[in-house]
Amino acid sequence: MHWHRSLYWRIAIGGILFLAAMLAVQAVLFTWVLSRSGQTLPGQSPSRFGQTVAIDLANALGSDPHFDVEHYIQEQYARVAHPFFVVLADGRIMASGGEPIPEPLLRLARGRLHRRSEHVEPPRPERDEGSGFRAARTMPIVVDGQVTGVVVVPPRAPFGFLLWRFAPTLSLVAGGVLVVGAVLTSVLVFGPARRRLRAVESAARRLGSGDLRARAPERGGDEVAAVARAFNAMAGDLAARADALAASDKARRQLLADVSHELTTPITAMRGYLETLTMPEIALDEATRARYLAVISDETSRLERIIGDLLDLARLEGGGGALTVDEVPVAQLFDRVAARHEHASRTANVAIATTIAAGAEHVRGDGARLEQALQNLAANAMRYAPAGSTLRLSARPAEGAGGSVAIAVEDEGSGIAPEHLPYVFDRFYKADASRSAGESDGSGLGLSIVKAIVERHGGRITASSVPGRTSFEIVLPC
Repeated sequence: MHWHRSLYWRIAIGGILFLAAMLAVQAVLFTWVLSRSGQTLPGQSPSRFGQTVAIDLANALGSDPHFDVEHYIQEQYARVAHPFFVVLADGRIMASGGEPIPEPLLRLARGRLHRRSEHVEPPRPERDEGSGFRAARTMPIVVDGQVTGVVVVPPRAPFGFLLWRFAPTLSLVAGGVLVVGAVLTSVLVFGPARRRLRAVESAARRLGSGDLRARAPERGGDEVAAVARAFNAMAGDLAARADALAASDKARRQLLADVSHELTTPITAMRGYLETLTMPEIALDEATRARYLAVISDETSRLERIIGDLLDLARLEGGGGALTVDEVPVAQLFDRVAARHEHASRTANVAIATTIAAGAEHVRGDGARLEQALQNLAANAMRYAPAGSTLRLSARPAEGAGGSVAIAVEDEGSGIAPEHLPYVFDRFYKADASRSAGESDGSGLGLSIVKAIVERHGGRITASSVPGRTSFEIVLPC
């Protein structure tokens, strides 16, 4: 990148030019005010100054008539910030500055010189109103009783004279201020800002190259720090999204593996029995053939259930399928669950008990979906409830939930190991890692469907388990 395209150089050059312009304006303004104030001879008046110059030149000329007056004036009075000029009797004219001498003042000086030569008086200031330098003071230069010249001092220094006289000093001061200002600005302003912006740029490049841990320093409370904080927030958001995408991809891959496994199990069993039935060299009696066909039918039903559960779960998690929200009696839900599992409970010698506390008689939601969730929880509890135990369905007002209702399904089974408890709502998750066919009638999707139904209602579900008591609790908002 060319230097003239750099923001730092543009700001630096612009700042230096602005500072130089301000110094120039201040110098001109100072000179103008000084020229208007007439305070260019501190401690003395123009008359006294003219008298001093006249006496000085008279002494010098008295010592040496061929004395170089012009060189002496330029050497001795070079630092005086007030103009004057000298007109000698021999016609020489010498000015202390570079300002041109107005012609009216020259005529005035020659007239004073002519009158002085006729009648010599003691040196004293005179005042005349002339054009150009107003109210000029004239002082005679007297050598051996003769007027050899006149010193003319205007009451005010012209602007041009002062500007020319102070130009070197003002330029030197302005140059020093510019250099010091540029150095301090670069060290105190542009240097830290440039380093911090470089850090933000470096972090952006590292983030762009794939380093999601790249962060910019957030020191300070200025705009650079605000940009760094915004960049870090963006980087954190991108990192979180990348992690979420990675987790989603991992979950998708795991889901595909689980679905493939769950679907392969019944299909493999069906293929084996079908191949056996179609082998002409194997003679099967009717009882064996009927048993094989019954297994194929059961595996077909199992396959249908898995596919149905997958579609149901996809609709629930994807927001598909509108809920018919209404006032649902909790007693009605419990009665339908108990009726559905009456035969299974009698066969397993498991009692079903229901309890509904005051204030929890009704819930708002889709009655069919809520019943589906409770049926899945009851079926899961019934599967692991030991003989002679009790399966409990209870409802009570949720604590500190503003009218929400908590519905719990509890069994007295051996419980869920603590390491498995956080994953019970995951798809196809089973405590048995082998997922062997026949060890469980469930598809591994029932609890996932329950969670999806509860979350579609804006509620939450939790699981707790100790040996002899496992509880799943649903909290539905009012």
